[in-house]
Amino acid sequence: MSSPELRWAGPEIGVTTGGAVDTADVSRTARAVAAVLRSQRIDGPARIRLSTTSSRDGSVLAQVNAGRAGAAVRVQVEGPTGFVATIVAERLDRAVSRSRPAGPVRRWPDPARPPLTSITGDRPIVRRKRCVLRSADPTTATRAMDALDYDAHLFVDAESGEDALVYWAGPLGVRLARQHLTRLPDGPALTVNPHPAPRLTESDAASRVCRFGLPYVFFTDADSGRGHLLYRRYDGDLAIVQPVHDPEDRS
Repeated sequence: MSSPELRWAGPEIGVTTGGAVDTADVSRTARAVAAVLRSQRIDGPARIRLSTTSSRDGSVLAQVNAGRAGAAVRVQVEGPTGFVATIVAERLDRAVSRSRPAGPVRRWPDPARPPLTSITGDRPIVRRKRCVLRSADPTTATRAMDALDYDAHLFVDAESGEDALVYWAGPLGVRLARQHLTRLPDGPALTVNPHPAPRLTESDAASRVCRFGLPYVFFTDADSGRGHLLYRRYDGDLAIVQPVHDPEDRS
C-alpha cells in the first residue's frame, strides 16, 4: 500500500511512496526534482511517486509529473537505491529540454530504460486504462509519446481513422502500426509495421506477451474491434489500454 502523501517544502512538490522506500531517497529525489524545476524555470507543480520493484537488487521505480496542463512532462525510470534521485532528475531535465523548440532528439535505444522483455509464465492483467483516444498525425502522436515518456502511444490516426500506435523502434527511432493500413503515411519519414494488427482476445494477447517476452502488443480486440495496447508492468504483471467512445467510461 502507498504511504500517506508527503509534502516537500519547495515549488509545489508532492511525493507519494509505495513499499519500503528509503526516506533518504524521498528527500534526495524531492531536492533533485526541485533543482531541475528551478533551472528549467518551470513554475508548475510536480508530483513524484517512488515505489519498490520486484528486482532483487532493491531498485526503486520513480515517476515524475511536472508542469501545468498543456505543457506537462512525465518521466518514469527505475534506479538503484541511493542513485534513483540523480537518474530521474537527469531524465526530467532532458525531457523538459526536448519539449522546447529546437530541443535535442530523444536517444534510441534508451540505455537508461531497457524494454521489459522477460519470458514468463502467464501473468494477470491487473490494470485497465480506459480512455478516449485523440485523433492525430504520427508526428503529433510521437511528440505526445515523448512528453509522457512512454515507449508506445495509442491514438487514432487522422489520415485513416484507424486506431494506431507509435513506438520506439527501427532505424529511424519511431515506428507506426495501424490496425489495417500498412502503407507509408503522409508527412515526415518514419518506418511502418508491414503487418496489420493481429485480431486477438485479451487472453491471447497476454499469452503472446508472456510466452515471447514482448514488452507490449498492439492488437485489434476480437470483441470490440478497437485497437488495444497490452503491456508489461515493472512488477511483471500486465496492463491494458482500452479505447472508449464516452468520456464517462474512463477509469
